[in-house]
Amino acid sequence: MLNNSIKADTSHMEVPQSSHFENGRFHNVPPVPQRSTSENLALWVRFFTEKKVDTVPESAIPVVTVTRTQLNALPNDDLFVIKLGHSSVLLKNHGEYWLFDPVFGERASPFSFAGPKRFHNPPIQLEDLPEIERVFISHNHYDHLDKPSIKLLKDKTQHFYVPQGVEGDLQKWGVAESKIQVFDWWQETTSGQHTIRFTPTQHFSGRAMGDGNQTLWGSWAITSHGKSLYFSGDSGYFKGFKAIGERYGPFDLAMIETGAYDKDWAHIHMTPEQSVQAHQDLNAKVMVPIHNGTFDLAFHTWKDPLDRVAAAAEAQNVTLSTPIFGEVFTVKDVQTKRWWQGMP
Repeated sequence: MLNNSIKADTSHMEVPQSSHFENGRFHNVPPVPQRSTSENLALWVRFFTEKKVDTVPESAIPVVTVTRTQLNALPNDDLFVIKLGHSSVLLKNHGEYWLFDPVFGERASPFSFAGPKRFHNPPIQLEDLPEIERVFISHNHYDHLDKPSIKLLKDKTQHFYVPQGVEGDLQKWGVAESKIQVFDWWQETTSGQHTIRFTPTQHFSGRAMGDGNQTLWGSWAITSHGKSLYFSGDSGYFKGFKAIGERYGPFDLAMIETGAYDKDWAHIHMTPEQSVQAHQDLNAKVMVPIHNGTFDLAFHTWKDPLDRVAAAAEAQNVTLSTPIFGEVFTVKDVQTKRWWQGMP
């Protein structure tokens, strides 16, 4: 059962009883520095004036097409993993289908005509997916919580696991309240062979002007059928990774944010070198870098996260798995092909 769960309200978000919620906003622990008005203005100027170089690939990103027939043919006695794009990951977990941060839309944006556009199609269209047992959401940013995707998933998904406050959006989009479980940091639920825990990150939330940090953000630490997985969502580097590793590690597989970093938001997105350090702090065996290769969300080149994480992993003797989007693998199948190398 869910420990200390906050019940969702169909009309408004309940006031969370949380040590990291104050004056209507969630906050990081420890708090991170906040940009001043002049710093925010300088960042907007930078967005509009700085020339981007090689942030979008010139040739097609390799993608392996996946069909429902192929998914259903996979055995029901193992855990299979498929990167779908950006931070979207599909699991076939001993016969159950699970989705993390499903974003199938053309753009990571509130608009259909503007905003970061996909570099590649998903390996499988959302409509072609089998029935989904569990959907996990890390936070409400557009590149992690996609309204059209949730609206298409609502009738074919049994359970949605979300941070505090995110239940409000899901209910507005037609997800039944009975399907939603709401988590604060360190809360967990046990279901059969699965123990699902929501763990802290150092990030922020918001989908519109004025709603900043009104919903929570975090990561997922899961034990299932004797295997342990970690899904990072988004985060700056912080001591919380070590705390999670000490409490729930070791992890067989850690899917860790590696991309969309910059000096102007260093507290809320890790560099690739920090992502490797987070993997080590978590006491994980195999690292899969996510949050890259699908959207242009920063100023670095599209390949920079992958080049740097590969170099850092080699330097730190970390086992790095870099599957092609759509490639089916297990926690024991380390994908060593560096598919992006040599691409323009």
